[in-house]
Amino acid sequence: MKDTMLQEVMTEPGKIMFREVPVPKPGPDQVLVKIKKIGVCGSDIHVYHGTHPYTSYPVTQGHEVSGQIVEVGEYVKDLEVGQKVVIEPQVVCGRCYPCLHGKYNLCEKLKVMGFQTTGTGSEYFAVDSSKVTPIPEEMTYSEGAMIEPLAVTVHAAKRFPELKGAKVVVFGCGPIGILLIQSLKALGAAQILATDISDKRLELAKSLGADYTVNTAKEDYTEALLKAYGPDKADVAYECAGSDITMDQAIQNARKGSTIILVAVFGKRASVDLAKLNDSELDLNTSMMYRHEDYLDAIRFVREGKVQLKPLMTGRFPFTDFLKAYEYIDANRESTMKVIIDVDPDDE
Repeated sequence: MKDTMLQEVMTEPGKIMFREVPVPKPGPDQVLVKIKKIGVCGSDIHVYHGTHPYTSYPVTQGHEVSGQIVEVGEYVKDLEVGQKVVIEPQVVCGRCYPCLHGKYNLCEKLKVMGFQTTGTGSEYFAVDSSKVTPIPEEMTYSEGAMIEPLAVTVHAAKRFPELKGAKVVVFGCGPIGILLIQSLKALGAAQILATDISDKRLELAKSLGADYTVNTAKEDYTEALLKAYGPDKADVAYECAGSDITMDQAIQNARKGSTIILVAVFGKRASVDLAKLNDSELDLNTSMMYRHEDYLDAIRFVREGKVQLKPLMTGRFPFTDFLKAYEYIDANRESTMKVIIDVDPDDE
């Protein structure tokens, strides 16, 4: 193994450089991972445009990631060299109230690799063994790089405990929306109505589990909801678009006493009709990242064939073309789902 490696750094919005740095040595409780694939996330796009509210520059990105263990620390017993793995990018304090009560995804001092602390955008990455999860040998590294966003949707789906047999609406059919559709079905949802303003995205949603679709740029959402579910409407709606428009559609059309779950990250302060929310006694719930059990479920759903990841892979770029990946996404918003960065192009 060489002594130095390439590391990606976004120096300011829209500008990326690569630098040669030493390959890190893993600590006694760490492993060294040879990074194989990195997925580009919607939050990464916010960083690229300078609109992410919790990221400063310079920053090394990369939080949707897969790789192979090439070295283990002396105290690491449950992992070994050669294993395919994914990395959970949360850095938590372990001492605050949420951490001490099993909700470390809500850590008061939460940092996420690639945003508030160094991400995995390098050829090698040393990381605490507790943040590493093996994936099946038959799973590709590209699929492994999508376990992180899939875990986001698994966690979000579970935020509605009465999901089994439920009638669901998913607002927004970007990568998270379509992964959520599959997660909802894997966890027992009966029917799903998906909305978007792109026919291409709705076609993909239909092929991956949505029972009904509606292009709200062309059709009336209220009519589509009633046509699909009748006057009782949906049991729960998931907002994955991050838009005042879709949030308002969810609130105004919700069955009284039902639930809305916010999954998307709003880039600016939202305008929400709290009077209607109160009048209908709606439960407005939220979802934040994931915990380890969500990673395990995500891996299991892929292994069991309940979730398909390959149909969402719509672009691939070499590591040193990281910036071109962002430019491609900006130029192909409607057709782009998940772009993969080939840190190691020799392994799929």
